[in-house]
Amino acid sequence: MDLDKLVSELDSQLSDVDALRDRLFPGSTGVRQPVHTVYVPADQVVPDLARSWGERALASLDAFASDAGAFTGATGVDAVGLYDRVRAKLSTEPIEDLRIDFEDGYGAPDDATEDRHVVEVAAVLAAAATPFSGVRIKGFEPAVRRRGVRTLSLLLDHLNPLPPNFVITLPKVTSVEQVESMVWLCAQLERLPGELRFELQIETTQAVLGPDGAATVARMIHASDGRCTALHYGTYDYSAACGVTAAHQSMAHPVADHAKNIMLLAAAGTGVTVSDGSTNILPVGDSDAVHAGWRLHTRLVTRSLEHAFYQGWDLHPHQLPTRYLATFSFYRNAFPQAATRLNAYLAKTAGTFLDEPATAQAMSAALVRGIDCGALDPAEVEAAVGAPRSVLDGFARRRVG
Repeated sequence: MDLDKLVSELDSQLSDVDALRDRLFPGSTGVRQPVHTVYVPADQVVPDLARSWGERALASLDAFASDAGAFTGATGVDAVGLYDRVRAKLSTEPIEDLRIDFEDGYGAPDDATEDRHVVEVAAVLAAAATPFSGVRIKGFEPAVRRRGVRTLSLLLDHLNPLPPNFVITLPKVTSVEQVESMVWLCAQLERLPGELRFELQIETTQAVLGPDGAATVARMIHASDGRCTALHYGTYDYSAACGVTAAHQSMAHPVADHAKNIMLLAAAGTGVTVSDGSTNILPVGDSDAVHAGWRLHTRLVTRSLEHAFYQGWDLHPHQLPTRYLATFSFYRNAFPQAATRLNAYLAKTAGTFLDEPATAQAMSAALVRGIDCGALDPAEVEAAVGAPRSVLDGFARRRVG
């Protein structure tokens, strides 16, 4: 058999599908994914918001867990060796991703009031100095469509240049056509081609399962013309739409797991990231109430990370300590084994695990995420793996196929 001829014929037969796969599933963008998105209603925005939230988070530690032992007792997670790291994070980068909310958390004031808040928000975003930021506008339902477009247009008029990694959250998406319309709207409003990016909030049943039985969210990603950066799960709207009673609505409910797993599958290989939602049980009040809220939040954040959701929502400054405790604990616990196995993989030495390239990719991605958020120090990772960050990035961004 003429091998070259056989392969040439296969290349010809599969060239179209190869090109389609490359276009639809380009792999990781290599852009850092924040560990959370902090949602703040537009009417509650203050200047220097990130610093303010960091100070309030630190004050909650001072009041309710003044050392590592107390924090361990309050959360159920060993904070020894992490307490100072958490405090340092709250002092230097308390918010990784800031999202100013003009939707459910904000309400529906008159136009003059919302216009005034838009101008104030533009000033705050311009000076926010968070690695990621953006706004959640009102969605494309007929009753609020005009107001959502007006808010976004006015904000962009007052926000020049855009902050780095600026994104628009489109809530309550129900159809692929709405995503296509969002692509069109971005093109009309942006100053530079491709400048505006958006994320889709998956909080309606129609976004997960369409009338034809297909996973609508997968079609939404591919209808976004490369502008969709993330899918965010909306805990309470989606749970209510499925008929879950208020007392049982949770990020950990089976209907939430089903929706989020569909989202994870739809986004795999596309470069679009997935974020878990929020808990509305806040760590506020007396010591018992704060500790109960912290334990719940720590458990939910840890559960999300274990289920491959590396981002979630935070709604109150008192959630920041446990966001970082749970996140840092997760990556530091994963570090020793991942580093040992990667070291053996790179050296091609035999060990307990027979790892393949896909596993090396997953372990590298975990270490990169740990470095990015501050859970791991670059030097300790490089020493343990025996390779620089650039090698880890190469594995983490490896495209399958």
